[in-house]
Amino acid sequence: MPAAFSATAADSAAQYLVRAEPWYHPVGDEVAHFEAAAASRMPMMLKGPTGCGKSRFVEYMAWRLGRPLITVACNEDMTAADLVGRFLIDREGTRWQDGPLTLAARIGALCYLDEVVEARQDTVVVIHPLTDHRRVLPLDKKGELVEAHPDFQLVISYNPGYQSLMKDLKPSTRQRFGALDFDYPESAVETAIVAHEGGVSEEVAGRLVQVALRSRNLKGHGLDEGMSTRLLIYAATLIRSGVAPADACRIALVRPLTDDVDMRDALDAAVATFFA
Repeated sequence: MPAAFSATAADSAAQYLVRAEPWYHPVGDEVAHFEAAAASRMPMMLKGPTGCGKSRFVEYMAWRLGRPLITVACNEDMTAADLVGRFLIDREGTRWQDGPLTLAARIGALCYLDEVVEARQDTVVVIHPLTDHRRVLPLDKKGELVEAHPDFQLVISYNPGYQSLMKDLKPSTRQRFGALDFDYPESAVETAIVAHEGGVSEEVAGRLVQVALRSRNLKGHGLDEGMSTRLLIYAATLIRSGVAPADACRIALVRPLTDDVDMRDALDAAVATFFA
């Protein structure tokens, strides 16, 4: 490998390192299981509802493993070129620009494709050669075959509750990954998380969790999703800033969740039960 490229790769890797330990509360053996998968170069799939901690977990594992983290927020307009790279034209002529997937493969990063099913299936298939024994990425437009760095690992996430026949992973993609299931933590753990991250007392955090549990019971009965742990932290942050708890709940929990007037009234009633 040329010295110039080595220096560039080292600079890129340093740029994407997670330098401070993210606060993560394990809820099972997920840390040990992910470490085992990383050691065996196994691509991993994280499945769970919105705002339950999947992205924080990946950030924590990148820090724990000492590896760079490159995150891609997938969407339906994302093309294969957005992932692997493309030729650009500037004042000096034509040059190649690596995409995030290619860069991660070169420098040995964790490449995290968040909500991968939002991407088109013809885009997702470009990851296939990196997720089996080959561990290579063909750059057809450039005529280059990138061999993945030994530390490279691909991680994808999605919310199974939102999937349909039109938006799901093909079996040929699914069976290239190990998988970890995530869900909202049990009440005591979620209370500890909200108290720590939101900067409020355990008592206030516990009340917020109880409001969330009421909303989660309504999933499939007027709500697509209940209140996430992320939203509870938002509400706690507002309360810590001096916003009245009931107002904080309306702003951070109820209003983002639904526009249905009757459902809002039901959720507001739940808030009033715990924050009169």
